[in-house]
Amino acid sequence: MTLTLVNEVEVAVGAARQAGDYLREKFGSVSLKDIAYKGNINIVTTFDLKAQHLILEYLKATFPDHQFLTEEEQEQPYDSCSPCRWIIDPLDGTSNYASGFPHYCISLALEVSGNIVLGVIYSPTLDEMFTAVRGGGAFLNDKRINVSSSSNLIDSIVATGFPYNNGDTLQECLRMLANITPRTRTTRALGAAALDLCYVACGRLDAYWDVELWPWDMSAGALIVEEAGGQVSDLSGKMFNHLGNNILATNRVLHSEILKILGVDE
Repeated sequence: MTLTLVNEVEVAVGAARQAGDYLREKFGSVSLKDIAYKGNINIVTTFDLKAQHLILEYLKATFPDHQFLTEEEQEQPYDSCSPCRWIIDPLDGTSNYASGFPHYCISLALEVSGNIVLGVIYSPTLDEMFTAVRGGGAFLNDKRINVSSSSNLIDSIVATGFPYNNGDTLQECLRMLANITPRTRTTRALGAAALDLCYVACGRLDAYWDVELWPWDMSAGALIVEEAGGQVSDLSGKMFNHLGNNILATNRVLHSEILKILGVDE
């Protein structure tokens, strides 16, 4: 069954665009005083926080009884009879943004009774708005998109990401990278999981995998990939869980082959 959610999509697009306009205006102006550290190399900027404030203010004006899960200054769910929760990344690709590398985005997903039903991801740099409602297809600036039709891995472009630690997880990422890179045309690590998932959805990438992610990194992008005809699972091939911590998204044709090459156990 196709959900409508016309109002929810319109509001989410408005919120993403408002935050995106702000981030685009401030792009290139990040200084050391604007940066704080959540870990050794995991940063947050004042621009993340401002973008989050803009998004929450926009959404709450229309949906005051909804709940929110956000990356920065996470709000605790409050008493509500609403089954709806917005999962928000106000600035995915913070390190890129802080360094003036223009690959970043805003990501919003709507979860209803535990299921993701709506995804909106906005790339301010290219003014690209990706949207999807479960059962209704995926769109880029209101034009339907589809995953690639590539059936040969050697002709494919795939992408991944790297964790914010230098321990066993990083070594596992390097192992997967070493296994798959010689079998592809090329591999990329672009630094914004939500936007990379959109690139799978519109055929710019043939596959994307990553580890140590959070719901706000994956929720909207995974739905957009699925609605564009792609396949999404965890790295062991199990059903994707947006509350999990890893993902493999492909054009569907290459999914099984990539799973075997990555070789991640349950």
